[in-house]
Amino acid sequence: MRPLLLHLDHFGSFREPATVDFSDTEYFALVGPTGAGKSTIIDAICFALYGTVPRWGKENVIAHALAPSAGSGKVALVFESDRRRYGVVRSLVRDAKGTVRTKEARIDELDPAAPLDVAYEMVLKSLAEGEHVTPEVQRVTGLEYKFFTQCVVLPQGRFAEFLHAAPRERQDLLVQLLDADVYELIRQRAARDEEAARSAAAFARDQLAKLAGASDEAERELADGLAALRRLAGTLDTDLDLLRAREADIGRAEQERASVAERQSALAALRMPPAVPTLASARREAADAVAALGAEVATLEADEHEAFEALAALGDRAEPVAALAALDARERLTAQAAAARAAAAEAAASLERLVPKVAEAEHALTEAEHERERLRDAHAAAALTHRLAVGEPCPLCLRPLSELPHHERPADLGAADRALAAARDRAGRGRAALTKAETSASMLAAQATRLDTDLAALPAPGDRIEIEGRLAAIAKAEALATEARTAVRGARGKLERARAAAEQVERQAESAWQTLGSTRDRLLVLAPSDDPPPPLTRDDLHHAWSELLGWRDRAAEAARAALTERERELAQATARLAAERHKLTERLAEHGVTVPRNATPDQLGAAVAGAVARADGALERVREERRRAADLEKVVAEKEHEAKVAHELALRLRANAFERWLCAEALAVLVATASETLMELSDGQYELALGERTGDIEVIDHGEAGLRRSARTLSGGETFQAALSLALALSGAVARGLDSIFLDEGFGTLDPATLDTVATTLERLAAGQERMIGVVTHVPALADRVPARFEVLRDAKGSHVRKVGP
Repeated sequence: MRPLLLHLDHFGSFREPATVDFSDTEYFALVGPTGAGKSTIIDAICFALYGTVPRWGKENVIAHALAPSAGSGKVALVFESDRRRYGVVRSLVRDAKGTVRTKEARIDELDPAAPLDVAYEMVLKSLAEGEHVTPEVQRVTGLEYKFFTQCVVLPQGRFAEFLHAAPRERQDLLVQLLDADVYELIRQRAARDEEAARSAAAFARDQLAKLAGASDEAERELADGLAALRRLAGTLDTDLDLLRAREADIGRAEQERASVAERQSALAALRMPPAVPTLASARREAADAVAALGAEVATLEADEHEAFEALAALGDRAEPVAALAALDARERLTAQAAAARAAAAEAAASLERLVPKVAEAEHALTEAEHERERLRDAHAAAALTHRLAVGEPCPLCLRPLSELPHHERPADLGAADRALAAARDRAGRGRAALTKAETSASMLAAQATRLDTDLAALPAPGDRIEIEGRLAAIAKAEALATEARTAVRGARGKLERARAAAEQVERQAESAWQTLGSTRDRLLVLAPSDDPPPPLTRDDLHHAWSELLGWRDRAAEAARAALTERERELAQATARLAAERHKLTERLAEHGVTVPRNATPDQLGAAVAGAVARADGALERVREERRRAADLEKVVAEKEHEAKVAHELALRLRANAFERWLCAEALAVLVATASETLMELSDGQYELALGERTGDIEVIDHGEAGLRRSARTLSGGETFQAALSLALALSGAVARGLDSIFLDEGFGTLDPATLDTVATTLERLAAGQERMIGVVTHVPALADRVPARFEVLRDAKGSHVRKVGP
């Protein structure tokens, strides 16, 4: 993994967007004061790749990634791995509760030919998003998070401890650096695998025990039984055909017996209809009744004709009825006219009596009105008198009054008003009664005149006695005619009923003939050809039925004999079928084939076919169980072998000697690899070796003729070279093809001479290998010797970075 371009926006102490371009640098330094944010750039690279940073403690903690005052932020990294270019972006956001969470995470493969300033826009394909980004980074870089933090950001301080530690302390450090404690996990896994393998072997043995019956002998027995059943099935068709022939014989015998039984039943059911013996006399009696009633109807019809002719001779009834009605009307009109004249005379007399009374009432009314006027004037004068004074002018004559007039007190004016009202009422009633009487007299006089006119217009009246006699004669003739018609209708009804009875007798006779014919036809079909029923002649129904019944008696005796013979033949055929079926059933039973009692040939064939199928299935099951048993035996052997191997591995890993041996072997390889690097860094002066007696790391000083001495005797710069060599050796062992490493701090306590050695060592390391080397330092003497520098400063607005040098 080689970083090319890093972009930070509100990440950590970088509160403003910042971009770091590593594309044209091989050896660089991140320089700046303590706390400026140099390590934050290394943290940003780690966070972009894996979503976490070692300095934050837990791997899932991301709260420190966002600047405290920022609501959102982003880290983007363009890097190369295995000659491919990738871009990874992680965006952060702070929610309303202040919790920082990942808003977006993605990794894309980019176009390697595109300029870096537009690299994020030249996406070849999207590789992963969200929680799948970190696994995809591990895949494309070949580095897990743990190895990245050990091999890219080198823990050189711990390797200085490692260089000077005692053997036991070195072993503990080596276990941590190499993750040798994984072998304890392997031992635990081996113990679990052993237990699982033993359980699987035990389960397989249990399953194998259940298949104990699936032996070679059982398979041979089933195969032999199947072969025998197939041979039986091959010869079964002949036996089944014989059984079917026997069943066909029984079927024919049963059919013949049924035919004879049907003929016998038909003969036994033959009966002469009860009405046949009396039908001839009934036909004669019905014909005689029809003839007698026909003659009676003819006589009555002649009487009816004569009665209606006599009625017609008397004329129409309407004429005397009308004459009688006219006579009745004249009499009623005469009486009404007389009554009207009498009423008119009475009305005129009443009118004459009423006139003087009305005149008297009118006179009384006039007198009452005059009296009322007189009293009114009197009361007015009396009232005026009270207002007069002597000497004052009179209101009437206008002359002065010499004295006041004297008047008697007038009568009560109210009594005069009541008398006037009563007089007016009497006069009004009199006038109304007079008007009513005049109107009534006028109307009655007019009515009497009209009735007299109507009476004069009527024709001359006839003789009532003559008219009524004529009507009586007509009524008598009508009664005789009605009686004659009723008699004719009664006789005709009797004649119709007699004819219906005769027709019913004829239908009975015809039905008896049809019954006789259909019965003979059915018997003709059932009867043997040598003794058919007698032919029919339609001369005498009773004789024909008697002749057929005589034939029936003879045929019934012959049918009983034939039925006995058919039953004997059926019993013989049934016995032959039972014997053949029993013989075949015994053969089937010898081969283990059970069949129901009285099984049909088809059932027998199906039973054999089923037995063949079951035997075939049983054989196949045994063979399958034998194959399963063989597989289970292999499983038992494999699992027991796996359990043995896992047991041996757990035993080997449980011993402390394994850890010592593993660390010794790893230390030997590590020291040999580091020795080669140290020879390059020290211009061939130093190499490392393990002490044969003490196990300590020693230095072979070729400047002193190959003198071996303790690593503790090295100077500060030489110690840095040796520790750096060990760190690079471990990195090479853990991560093959590492394209970049970062050395973070560890240089502030070195003296100038040692610092010069360190700087020279790093220069040689950068010149001799094709990898990016980054140094994080705040020591100017070291920073000045690095060709490319990224200066990190911090002010009130946060951290800033700029490139210094080529």
